[in-house]
Amino acid sequence: MLVSLFICPLCQSPLQPAIDTWRCDGSLHPKQTTHPFDVARQGYVNLLPVQQKKSKAPGDSQASIEARKRFLNAGHYQPLQALICQKMTELLAQNESATKPIAKQDKELVHWLDIGCGEGYYTQAMAQTGMDILLAADISKPAVLELAKASKAAARLWSQQNNHDGFKIADGSKTAAIYPIVTSAANLPLRAHSVTGISSIFSPILPKAFNEVLSDEGYLIIAKPDVGHLATMRDALFDDVREHDSDKFLQELAPYFTLINTCRVSTELTLSEDDLADLLTMTPYAYRARSEKRQALLAKVATQSFVTEAKFIVYILQKK
Repeated sequence: MLVSLFICPLCQSPLQPAIDTWRCDGSLHPKQTTHPFDVARQGYVNLLPVQQKKSKAPGDSQASIEARKRFLNAGHYQPLQALICQKMTELLAQNESATKPIAKQDKELVHWLDIGCGEGYYTQAMAQTGMDILLAADISKPAVLELAKASKAAARLWSQQNNHDGFKIADGSKTAAIYPIVTSAANLPLRAHSVTGISSIFSPILPKAFNEVLSDEGYLIIAKPDVGHLATMRDALFDDVREHDSDKFLQELAPYFTLINTCRVSTELTLSEDDLADLLTMTPYAYRARSEKRQALLAKVATQSFVTEAKFIVYILQKK
């Protein structure tokens, strides 16, 4: 049972999950008022109060989500997915080893937060790396809805089992119970020091918020584009190409985290016109590049596949 892992986004009182409605106990509200949050039929929970929204429909658009689903499901970024999951498996194995002397009934569950999860391409793979509970959070309701549907289809949704601490599957291995949540990364509805690790894959980096919810010596995995990422595509789209400054945020993290490892992975992409159109739609290039540049590039690819290289860098940090 999840006891006070979640907190109410309105009054910060403990928030208890339930199949139909999550409800806080109102203990921290001046009038002891309780706040209900209905579970959507797809299985996600919206914990983003209207006062935390900066627009009517924050986050990725439906078009961007659909383009990303097609592109990622085609396997173009699979090497990055594999690297992230390999590193998570290693970290969780270390965590398991460190807590092995603890009696099983007294052992704390491993909670992992995937911030900016989108429709869940990386999240679904992370669920198989050894944690008990995977909190999948994004500010885009359409993206979280897609993740919830995929989690339900894969029998990984939190509401599909009773004890909320992961599932045993056919081969005896474990897959995490996934909790799809609409929320702001800056106002996470989680109890302080309650998660073992956080992943941010091309998503916001918020040092103070991450430090607040991470347990002592908890882990932070960050994936970003590396220098030279999609270089030929950017050369075709922009007159003046700015190189990715992948590690600019490390200084902001330094008061709270220690960098313990840096990994790189790259993969050559041979893209059709449809693939390239999806890649453009799912990235900031969709609106940063001039329309005529985008159309010229797509017209060129209509007769010949486009070749570029995806380059990623993954940072692994630990809370001080």
